[in-house]
Amino acid sequence: MMVRSHCYCYFFCLISLLLHTLASPKLHHCHHDQRDALLEFKDEFPTLQYNAKVNGRSLSSWNRTSDCCSWEEVTCDTKSGKVISLVLDFFYLNNSLKTNSSLFKLQHLRILSLSGCKLYGEVPSSLGNLSHLTDLVLRHNKLVGQFPASVGNLTQLTRLELSDNNFSGMLPHDMSGYQNLTYFDVKENSFSGPFPTSLFKIPSLDFVFLGSNHFKGPMDFGNASSTSRLYYLSLSYNQFNGPIPDSTCEFPHLGDLDLKYNNFIGSIPRCISKLDRLIDIDFSNNKLEGEVPGCLRRLTSVRLSHNSFSSFGKSWEVLNDEFTLMWILDLNSNSFRGELPIWICKISLLLLLDFSNNSFNGSIPTCLKNCRHLKALILRNNSLSGTLPEIFVNATMLLSLDVSGNQLEGKFPKSLVSCESLEYLNVEGNRIKDKFPFWLTSLPRLSVLSLRSNQFYGPLYHLNESIGFQSLRVIDISLNDFSGTLPPFYFQNWRKMINASVGEDNIFEPYMDIPLDLLSYSNSMEMVQKGTNRKFERIRRDFRAIDFSRNRFCGDIPGSIGLLKELRLLNLSGNAFTSGIPQSLANLTKLEELDLSQNQLSGQIPRDLGSLSFLSTMNFSHNNLEGSVPRGTQFQSQNCSSFMDNPKLYGLDEICGKTHVSNQAPQESEEMSETEEQEINWIAVAIAYGPGLFCGLVIGHIFVTHNYEWFMEKCYCYKA
Repeated sequence: MMVRSHCYCYFFCLISLLLHTLASPKLHHCHHDQRDALLEFKDEFPTLQYNAKVNGRSLSSWNRTSDCCSWEEVTCDTKSGKVISLVLDFFYLNNSLKTNSSLFKLQHLRILSLSGCKLYGEVPSSLGNLSHLTDLVLRHNKLVGQFPASVGNLTQLTRLELSDNNFSGMLPHDMSGYQNLTYFDVKENSFSGPFPTSLFKIPSLDFVFLGSNHFKGPMDFGNASSTSRLYYLSLSYNQFNGPIPDSTCEFPHLGDLDLKYNNFIGSIPRCISKLDRLIDIDFSNNKLEGEVPGCLRRLTSVRLSHNSFSSFGKSWEVLNDEFTLMWILDLNSNSFRGELPIWICKISLLLLLDFSNNSFNGSIPTCLKNCRHLKALILRNNSLSGTLPEIFVNATMLLSLDVSGNQLEGKFPKSLVSCESLEYLNVEGNRIKDKFPFWLTSLPRLSVLSLRSNQFYGPLYHLNESIGFQSLRVIDISLNDFSGTLPPFYFQNWRKMINASVGEDNIFEPYMDIPLDLLSYSNSMEMVQKGTNRKFERIRRDFRAIDFSRNRFCGDIPGSIGLLKELRLLNLSGNAFTSGIPQSLANLTKLEELDLSQNQLSGQIPRDLGSLSFLSTMNFSHNNLEGSVPRGTQFQSQNCSSFMDNPKLYGLDEICGKTHVSNQAPQESEEMSETEEQEINWIAVAIAYGPGLFCGLVIGHIFVTHNYEWFMEKCYCYKA
């Protein structure tokens, strides 16, 4: 009995082992023909022979002494041992695929990804031999020609990515044969022709990217599949026109619709309310008009900028749970009028609010203090009046505030001191009247500050105040009424202008959880140079600028200015700075523009400024400079006007021409008539700009009277 039970036990164990063996996948080594094909493919691209690492990956394992199924970027079928996946994304190939490439011997491939490999030329017809492909990715830097006809043989494809190449011509007339396709991406090419109607007869499609091509004509879905799973559709940056058709609403799973930068006209279809899974629309930069439907209030992101919308549907005013889900509301550059709607305060989770470039008037609602999650509040270029209210006590997440180009007045809101994340602050072009907000220096991330063209007044420095802007890259306080002197050490703690590597160079890095296009709203401003607006859309990462022009600063230019080695633009014009030009300016080796005109500077122009190889524009006019103009390319390439009205400055023949005799004094009567005319011109300019700028622009009077005491009396300049 004992023997029999042992036999049963042994038999049971044997059966169990057999079943386990049959159920387990049988591992095969890589076939020699597969290994040889891969090695031959590697030999076709000499750049692969160096085994360079790409994001920690390399092809050093590709050799005859190891099983090719264990090679990096290679995957084999566990049963057959055939290579089924080859992913060489961003390995530098820098060549074209030949018709007889060994790649096409891997006929069991299901996944082929050569994204970012710098392939160029046409896609060979041999690609059609890989009939088992389900994923084909040939994205990024230079394939050309028509849409690869051989792809028509790849009926098993579920994913096709050809984006960011130079393909041209039309897509196939009939694409309905790709019955397994779920992901189709041909954006950023040069495809042309009408809307590819047949593509939308494929019921399995989830994602379609047609953006940044040359498609044109009306959007026509034809008889789209009634069982369509389409979730994401992008037609942006094309030339589609006509109205948005009602057939758009026949895709019940549609969640994201991107139609920006086209020529669509008319209104938003009312039927869009049927799309109960829709969460994101971007219809920016079209020719749409009329009313913004109230049904859009339940979306998380609504972008309708650069159109002609003029009103809101009444249901925007209704508060319910779905209304609080919105993150982004961008209505900039439309035709809205009247007061800002109070219902915006009900959107409690709002990250971005952009109502700029409209005709809104009235005051800024104080209830905006309820929007505690705001990262960007953009209200520039409207007709808003009243004060900038104290609504920022709880705005600890705010990155960007732009209320420039309005009619705001009164005091500067001290509640901004709570905005510890603030990086961009622009209030230029208003009527704000206050002293310099010294507490801004306590904001650790403040990178761009513009107070330009307001009525700020008083000194920039007090003994008891900090002057250490740690993260500041751009500051524009021009066209105000600031006065007083700046101490020699004034700029010594401006760390981001002293050394760009201090801290995080990407000022938005801590906030990468928010949409990248949201960040673009945080990064534009205008600076004035030579009387013209220079708009820096998305300020250069390496750009550093200081504009203190057209105020009433006096005394010496601080020598610590020479510490700001990352500075690209310096404008101190239209003030009353005296003494000489600091020799330390020669340390600013990255300086591109320098304007010291319309001051009371004396002495010689430092010769070492000629060694600043990036300095392309400089202006020393309307001062009391003397001596010879330094020789050198940087000086000889300037306009004559850059040195005018410095009576004791000579050596301008090569710059101004032989007719200019700079080292000879003109006749008394001629000098007086010229300067008198100049005085009248400057006074006219001062009157035009208003009393606040009078002292900054009457320097011409000093040149006539040489009465410095008169200037001090009129401008109330004092020494700290």
